[in-house]
Amino acid sequence: MGRIKFSPALPIPGFTRRDMFRGPMSGFLETNPRTHTCGALRASDIDRRVVLTGWVQSYRDHGGLVFIDLRDREGVTQVVFDPGLSAEAHRLAGELCSEHCVGVAGKVVARGANVNDNLATGAIEVWADTLEVFSRAETPPFPVEDKLDTNEALRLKYRYLDLRRPRLQKNLITRSAITTTVREYLSRHRFLEIETPFMVKYTPGGARNFLVPSRLNPGSFYALAESPQIFKQLLMGAGYDRYFQIVRCFRDEDLRLDRQPEFTQIDIEMSFIDEVQLQTTIEGMVAALWRDVLGREVTLPLRRMTHAEALERYGVDKPDLRLDLVLCDVTAACRQSGFRVFEGVVAGGGIVKCLRVPEGERLSRSMLDGLTDFAKPYGVKGVAFARVQDGGAWQAPFAKSFKDEARDEVNRVAGAGPGDVLLFVAEKAKAANTCMGAIRLHVGDKLGLIRKDEFQFLWLTDPPLFEVDDDTGEVAAAHHPFTSPRAADEALLERSPKDVLARAYDLVLNGVEIGGGSIRIHRSELQARVFKALGISDDDARAKFGFLLEAFRYGPPPHGGIALGLDRLAMIMAGAESLRDVIAFPKTQKGSDLMTDAPTGVSKKQLDELYIQVSPALPTRA
Repeated sequence: MGRIKFSPALPIPGFTRRDMFRGPMSGFLETNPRTHTCGALRASDIDRRVVLTGWVQSYRDHGGLVFIDLRDREGVTQVVFDPGLSAEAHRLAGELCSEHCVGVAGKVVARGANVNDNLATGAIEVWADTLEVFSRAETPPFPVEDKLDTNEALRLKYRYLDLRRPRLQKNLITRSAITTTVREYLSRHRFLEIETPFMVKYTPGGARNFLVPSRLNPGSFYALAESPQIFKQLLMGAGYDRYFQIVRCFRDEDLRLDRQPEFTQIDIEMSFIDEVQLQTTIEGMVAALWRDVLGREVTLPLRRMTHAEALERYGVDKPDLRLDLVLCDVTAACRQSGFRVFEGVVAGGGIVKCLRVPEGERLSRSMLDGLTDFAKPYGVKGVAFARVQDGGAWQAPFAKSFKDEARDEVNRVAGAGPGDVLLFVAEKAKAANTCMGAIRLHVGDKLGLIRKDEFQFLWLTDPPLFEVDDDTGEVAAAHHPFTSPRAADEALLERSPKDVLARAYDLVLNGVEIGGGSIRIHRSELQARVFKALGISDDDARAKFGFLLEAFRYGPPPHGGIALGLDRLAMIMAGAESLRDVIAFPKTQKGSDLMTDAPTGVSKKQLDELYIQVSPALPTRA
């Protein structure tokens, strides 16, 4: 496509081409267009005349000379006003306050011996002969600076001020760079960016949907899409073999620091591929992101680990590989160890997991005793520990109860030696793994064993296709009902669904799942068998997914995809502490917007137009 061409404007009497660019702020900006941002000037710019615009970060009057730090999203430049250079600019500068929005023009001068090494522009300053105050600011409710002792609620109420802080501006600049690189990379690899609907058919199950009443269809509702899943599969069936979208998604769920009611994902789907081909494509995108945005190289291919291995060694399905501590299963050694607590758990179908902590003297008795309280929220009654002595003996309250041969076997399996501390949890497998996975990270953090400067990626593969309730036997989809089982496990769908593994995969970074996807089912008979295993009847399937099933009667291709959480990805790449720090206008943990006071009640007239009746106890606007 060539450049877009515009017809020349019709002539207007008395109106020149220059007038086209003269706005209501004609004057300073007309004669002094900005030449640099506040983070751009260096020693090589000395003696150059420049124009800067931004906000007053700080003001200082040093016996006749007035100094300000001028800030924009790119950085800070020191500006000097000398009455001998311009009496009028100096007079106006004396009236400046924090957060006034101004423009300055002047010459770049070397700071000599007063270089500020904390600023990228610290070798220079601008001696201004012209000052324009675009707008004045009231005293802000908190300082616009990174080091703040201000509660988050106040910052969210005045989010437009909070967003002026350099740290948040850096975060959003990083986020913008991420989306730019993603679009460039995927476009080079034949992906088409295609939008899908936000207002969709409500389908029960999965995450709770936000509902939108339809005025034109009284009593009917749209759902806000929790993902484009069905639509991107339909696009594969329509022949658009490589799709992506940076898309807003909506889920009406309880919130926490890493969850928002509206979030953004990088949504991708591909036809005629297998898992490795899709993962290789995503790995190339990850490498491009780290190179372009962070200036760091990522070694490819990324590490791969099965779901079973992750639970065995790390207790969780998203292990943080920046920590070298690993778990081990010592159930067999504890089965007849003489220690009745462990023996009883094993006899009841539980397991015993162990974590070896080297240099165990760094773990104080109070830290070890505190692990029991740490473990209780995970459904575990207690955490046992033993200090390994010379010769493999244990210093532990239960040491005398443990048979020597069982103790020696535990030491062998754990790789334990003198000076190590062994931590034990005995419980049902799920609780034991989850608890020990959390203890591993807790201890690693306390002892400073997590390498904070690393990025450790991992493809987690071969998870279970179903979640099966141990008590009721009820079967639920571990991912979504369109995830394909492994070909080798298809025969187990009817007789042993708990043993069926999925052609699914998660991309994990530093213990955080940043993306997940699967190869989809494209064969009608296999989809019917999966629905049957999930207890979804033919009628239910047609009611929920009828249009997709209908579409798949017309030659769907083999396909698969992935969705990466842009918010989480940006949080990690920017080094932010909270998901809210990489979202321009986030919600609180109660789903409210303190700045705009949303959500709010609506008038009875609006509700009547939507044929909605509310309880008298609920507020509405007159």
